[in-house]
Amino acid sequence: MTNRERLLTLLKGEIPDCVPVCPDISNMVPARLTGKPFWDIYLYQDPPLWKAYIEAVKYYNIDGGFELYEFGDLFNDELKSEQRIVHKNEERIITQDFYEDTGQWSKFVIVHTKDNPPATDVLPSQVDLPETPNTWEDVIPAKKWPAGMDLWKMIKKEMGEYGIVGMPSGVETLILKRPEDIYAYYDNPDKYFVIREQMIEKMENRLNNIASLKEKPDFLFCGASGSLVFQSPEVFRELVLPALKKVTKLAAEIGIPTHVHSCGPEKELVKMAAEETGLSIIDPLETHPMGDCDLAELKKLYGNKIILKGNLHTTKIMLYGTKEDVIRASQKAINDAGENGGFILSTGDQCGRDTPDENIFTMVETARTYGKY
Repeated sequence: MTNRERLLTLLKGEIPDCVPVCPDISNMVPARLTGKPFWDIYLYQDPPLWKAYIEAVKYYNIDGGFELYEFGDLFNDELKSEQRIVHKNEERIITQDFYEDTGQWSKFVIVHTKDNPPATDVLPSQVDLPETPNTWEDVIPAKKWPAGMDLWKMIKKEMGEYGIVGMPSGVETLILKRPEDIYAYYDNPDKYFVIREQMIEKMENRLNNIASLKEKPDFLFCGASGSLVFQSPEVFRELVLPALKKVTKLAAEIGIPTHVHSCGPEKELVKMAAEETGLSIIDPLETHPMGDCDLAELKKLYGNKIILKGNLHTTKIMLYGTKEDVIRASQKAINDAGENGGFILSTGDQCGRDTPDENIFTMVETARTYGKY
């Protein structure tokens, strides 16, 4: 099977030739492989992150796609903004979004550095800048890339048989995104229920658009990092679960699988998703101390209801472990969750920038050999 065939077979509920393998290399590893300063990728699109990711997928021969989500505004339903440089020196470039529709600046800045992904949601005061910039300059990309559906089609063509390509559903599993949101929610919960209903409306409009597409996505993104970090399971049930139920139902009606990524504690989220929604696949199922998931337990409880994707430790095993450590951990994960399909061998969240290439290659090779069905 090709990488794409392998994943599509799994998403149809069938058993592929071997356990698919898709370590999370969404950002840092692809950027490192370019050999360029990270701000070239994230700010100047030279190359854009999506292209760097696809090149990394091909380099490692992984079954890719679940970590490719930078598509821009596909449905013309996002606030129009322009990233502008408000500070620059040899160590960092700081940008701030200007919203064209409202004529206002974002209350946050983005700090770009040479050797790491950008820091987002940074208050200007934290980097000694005013809330509204006094001066700024345009960001001039190295190359003008397509936008909207033209970009999505280009991405899917470049991915080819190396993987699958999704689309954002409009639903995110994280509404309380910052500590101050927790206090605001308990002070005025109705405000956040309005946000939820707006999110559902946005999702319904998107799915109507997606249903009419001649070339449909292979799956839909529905997750967000850390869904149970600032949101307790009780808050998640009240605030987010109704949206997740609805999007998975509507997506199933048009034959498109749904995917949630939610790093951090996730055991209760897996339970809700498997028992109360039509979600197709969930990751990264992190182990202690970053998460609370036991892969064998989740397979036993929910393996016949939802595809599990995880969960090699990204630091202990992938970053600092030996080749033998990776083989043992990969084999254990396959033993714990690979029986009768319904499993993708992956990592417990994103691989660090300096993860040895050998460890990623070893993980792939173990899935191809030990993971054969």
